[in-house]
Amino acid sequence: MYKKAYGIIETLAPLHVGASAGEESGNLNLIFRDQFTQTGIIPGSSIRGRFRADMRQDPRQKEEGYKNYNYWYGQEAPEKGEADEDKKDTTEAQVKFEYASIVWLPVYCPSQPVVWVSCPRLLKRYQKLSGKPIYDFKPHTYYGAKDNIDKLFFNLGFICLDSRDQELGKYIPDKLENLKAGRDLVLVVSDAEISMIHDMALYRQSRIALDRNEKKATGGAFFNVEALPEGTILTFPTAIKNKGKDDNSWQEYIADADIKKTKELYFGGLESIGFGRTNVTLYEGLN
Repeated sequence: MYKKAYGIIETLAPLHVGASAGEESGNLNLIFRDQFTQTGIIPGSSIRGRFRADMRQDPRQKEEGYKNYNYWYGQEAPEKGEADEDKKDTTEAQVKFEYASIVWLPVYCPSQPVVWVSCPRLLKRYQKLSGKPIYDFKPHTYYGAKDNIDKLFFNLGFICLDSRDQELGKYIPDKLENLKAGRDLVLVVSDAEISMIHDMALYRQSRIALDRNEKKATGGAFFNVEALPEGTILTFPTAIKNKGKDDNSWQEYIADADIKKTKELYFGGLESIGFGRTNVTLYEGLN
């Protein structure tokens, strides 16, 4: 049995979690994508790695009664011949992480100028993780302020707005810096439309490394990077082993991870040049 919970990630800067391509592919650094909606994700391994690295730097590691990162995230077996009394064998992690998917994606729209967009498949995942009642999301419904318009322009065409759906307000998480329920416009598009709108919304940047002696790019040092834009809202499930009726492992983990409230964490690559800053909040789920 596991104690279930979920997390909300709000990007405070462009977020790139992906792999780099070689020169033969145009040096394009793509983000990881969900196989069905083709929208950006953060793999569970990246989330676990960030949480684990953050706990490793905690000054309480040596305090009595503090369960360190090896207890919560598991440890690997020592190398052959390595002498370490505290590292005798591989152990299973107490905390499990899955990938983070988009809940709301900010998209530039000339008449707004920003609209947060999602689709039924992404919203249903958030609904399951948060324990909200089952709801039938209709494409082209909206919630929030709009300036007396009945259609939105997204570079490649128009989307005509359908009806206002008050229920969408319940799917806007609390404690967000960029998106506020009722103040900002959120829109549901179809599962078939989300991938095209997603690719229009991505942050893109070209980067080079200059030659030391001339004002030109060194060989092969020109590449492009894409990232989820600032203000993207993502969600991910997590779970912890439940040891019994009166087990308080979740409260112990929250205390040891120092994440009782919203915490600022960096994810992905290119952190040193302004990518990856986020706010992360954990919520207890329904078991």
